[in-house]
Amino acid sequence: MMTSNFIDYVKINVRSGRGGTGSSHFRREKHVPKGGPDGGDGGRGGHIYLVGNAQLWTLLHLKYQKHIIAENGKGGEGGRRSGAEGEDVYIEVPLGTIVKDAESQEFLAEVTEDGQKVLLLPGGRGGLGNTHFKSSTNQSPRHAQPGEEGQDRWVIMELKVLADVGLVGFPNAGKSTLLSVLSAAKPEIADYPFTTLVPQLGVVAYRDYKSFVVADIPGIIEGASEGKGLGLRFLRHIERNSILCFLIPADAANWVKEYEILLGELTKFNPELLQKQRVIVISKMDISIPEMKDEITASLPADLPLVFISSITQEGIQELKDVLWNTLQEENERFQAELLISHPKNNKENEISLEDEESSED
Repeated sequence: MMTSNFIDYVKINVRSGRGGTGSSHFRREKHVPKGGPDGGDGGRGGHIYLVGNAQLWTLLHLKYQKHIIAENGKGGEGGRRSGAEGEDVYIEVPLGTIVKDAESQEFLAEVTEDGQKVLLLPGGRGGLGNTHFKSSTNQSPRHAQPGEEGQDRWVIMELKVLADVGLVGFPNAGKSTLLSVLSAAKPEIADYPFTTLVPQLGVVAYRDYKSFVVADIPGIIEGASEGKGLGLRFLRHIERNSILCFLIPADAANWVKEYEILLGELTKFNPELLQKQRVIVISKMDISIPEMKDEITASLPADLPLVFISSITQEGIQELKDVLWNTLQEENERFQAELLISHPKNNKENEISLEDEESSED
């Protein structure tokens, strides 16, 4: 993802199609001079759909397309012929896209799976032809319904990067270097802060052909939740990571303070982030002395996994992969357990239905 091409926020106008007008027509043939009403219905207007596309990584293709308009439905015709439906519009978006109303900020839709299709705006219904209004007291109705207007609204699309592991740390903590070592990703690496200006994704190859996705989130500074530094723009990407990997350099002035500042900024942005499992990684061990490990271990939370690594010498990289993989499995098991609790299977109903089937067979 190139810096200039990564677009994670767009504001566009979407308009579904208007329904076609119903026909007010009467049957007129050579030997049927006074035939009854036979006006057809109008076709519905085109819908606007969102479609998830796993091959897209950015909203760049929508940046310069400010208006997306579906086709109107065609009017009905005589002989009870219905008008053609307006052509639907399918907007392809990357996985992790959220759509909100631009004025009210109301949540409208979310796309998280490849091929997922979400109806964003329905087209207007076509009007009924005059054949529907025939009655015993009015056998020659001369009116038909107009089609419904389509919906028109401005929407905001936001992309939140989907990844298994999110790398969280201060600028220049070594996140990009670690990502390049863990995966085949080639992020820009330099010895100055804010080298990474957009989220970078990398696929980590694990044992037995397994893999998981790691996201390098641009550096967080104190006050990021209030808009300082790169601010809120990239904090939202962290919401979509299954687990969070806090990266703290060994040469930091105060390891505990760095961790607490990072955790505090995430909490201010979204308190629900505290529920995610965390792993602490101490980077740049190649420039530290071995005796520092005990001091660092004693100062950081004892209930969180702690891994010491060096991206330069590859020290601890395989251990880190093991810890991340195991933590991901724990998180998946926890998620499945919560899913079963919130949507329990009703075994009693299943048993009753089976008994009913057996009794009906008897």
